[in-house]
Amino acid sequence: MDINVGDILVMKKEHPCGSKEWEVLRTGADIRIKCTGCGHQVMSPRKNVEKNIKSILKP
Repeated sequence: MDINVGDILVMKKEHPCGSKEWEVLRTGADIRIKCTGCGHQVMSPRKNVEKNIKSILKP
């Protein structure tokens, strides 16, 4: 899956703040994403992030 810094990921499940969109801050074996609703940042293994993506919005 082609994920680049700056992309917006629309996830299958929503964050507790109500947003389903996350901005990619860092890529590699782990991906750092930031919730566009509340600004919470998470670093997670690429495999887990790719499994939960519904769509990718390119800038």
